[in-house]
Amino acid sequence: MVFCLLVFSVSEGFSIEKKIEIGGKTGWDAIAVEEGLTKSPGRFGAEALVLDSAVLPGSENAELLISFEDNSVSDETGNYNVVSSGARVVSGGAVGKKAGQTAGAGSGIVLSGTTGTMFGTEGWTGSFTIEFWLCPSVIDDGEVILSWNSSRNVAGYSLYQIINAGFSGNKVQWSFVNVFAGYTDNQGEVTLEGTKTLIPGEWSRHVLSFDESNGLLEYRVNDLIEDIRYLTVSAKERGTVYPVNLGYPSDLELCPSYSGKIDSFRILPKSNAESWDSFFYTTDKGQIPLKYNVEGGFFETEPLLVQEGSVLRSINADIAVPGETAVQFFVRGGDNYYNISETDSPWVPVELGAPITGIKGHFFQIAAKLFPDGAGLKTPTVTSITVTYYEQEPPTAPYYIRITPGDGFIDISWSHSIDNVTGYYVYYGERPGEYLGRIAIEGASPVYVKADNSVRLSGLTNGKIYYFAIASEYNGVIGPLSEEFFARPLLKYY
Repeated sequence: MVFCLLVFSVSEGFSIEKKIEIGGKTGWDAIAVEEGLTKSPGRFGAEALVLDSAVLPGSENAELLISFEDNSVSDETGNYNVVSSGARVVSGGAVGKKAGQTAGAGSGIVLSGTTGTMFGTEGWTGSFTIEFWLCPSVIDDGEVILSWNSSRNVAGYSLYQIINAGFSGNKVQWSFVNVFAGYTDNQGEVTLEGTKTLIPGEWSRHVLSFDESNGLLEYRVNDLIEDIRYLTVSAKERGTVYPVNLGYPSDLELCPSYSGKIDSFRILPKSNAESWDSFFYTTDKGQIPLKYNVEGGFFETEPLLVQEGSVLRSINADIAVPGETAVQFFVRGGDNYYNISETDSPWVPVELGAPITGIKGHFFQIAAKLFPDGAGLKTPTVTSITVTYYEQEPPTAPYYIRITPGDGFIDISWSHSIDNVTGYYVYYGERPGEYLGRIAIEGASPVYVKADNSVRLSGLTNGKIYYFAIASEYNGVIGPLSEEFFARPLLKYY
């Protein structure tokens, strides 16, 4: 368990105010149970808890979806077969928790489309959208992210076709060769140039779409338009459209020579002309094509071990709750750290910053539920949690001790501690500083003496020296040991 313990100030009575910080700069290692959540950059660069993605809007209409969330490289729609793959599934995805990672030439993904899919059927494709997230390890000119090569028959001649996306000058460049039927300028090649300089180690979202209704070919990065072309006779919005006509079905290659992560690769058989604001959720990474589970998510910390008898005062949290979202917190405490039960330690809902009463013990535990908005487009964020509690200040040890040895016993008496006490522990043993005695009739060390200031330890061996120390106890909190003293029981002669 990892958490931060900070001592602040002495409060009224014999208690000390203390704080436990979870999350923030300390991290989330204290989280024991987590469901429906993932981590995302929060305030001041700290890692925050947010709702995990549950639905990709429009995925029910996608003809290809590789999310890597099921720890496999596969098309979740079943429309494409994975011919081969050198990609690994790794943690730290842009959407959800997983992503695919490739390491240059030979580590890409080769897909074969079934009949009826864009790359598995010869002929007119209509409108379409191709989208994915990239997090490159390096950015070298010539690295290829997507590649499709085929040919189609035109008037008895074979016309080669290429769709390619790759790096050029730290940007992504798209190339379409002989893909748009009737388009012959520049030897049939159409190129879209990215303007955003990509940075190794940073995620960016890429969307390429074609709208057959007006011939618009558009490339976006993080929802910002990078380049557009109108594939019409007039090269403007109005005019006869050059439609996409693909030739013989051929394999689609993803990341055939790319080093880095890729996530949520998707092909939709429609353009991206719908309203972006209603279709995607805006974050600091751009537009994320997500919807969140309307049931939300939750987490529980592991029991936070504190001094026995501690009293929980309040909890605070650094949270963000966009419109219609919510976060509800719960706490509980108890004495049995290893056998927590709902009957003995029920969860209690609490308000942030409000005084908490009735929660005390040897451990505290925090839980929270995170709820999205009704449309599932927004998530609350929890960046850190601060737990404030009072710890009982240990009572001081007795300062005056008297011992009287006898025949097989030793009588011990002491002045009461100057603090409130509910009892005393008498430690004994046969070596200095080692109070491991087990021989006394009154019990093994330490012997508990409740609300009294004397005890006789009997059953001891005459002539053997014994060492003793006493500690005060108040409501389960044991204070420091007194100074050590010793005595030797002896048989008396009369």
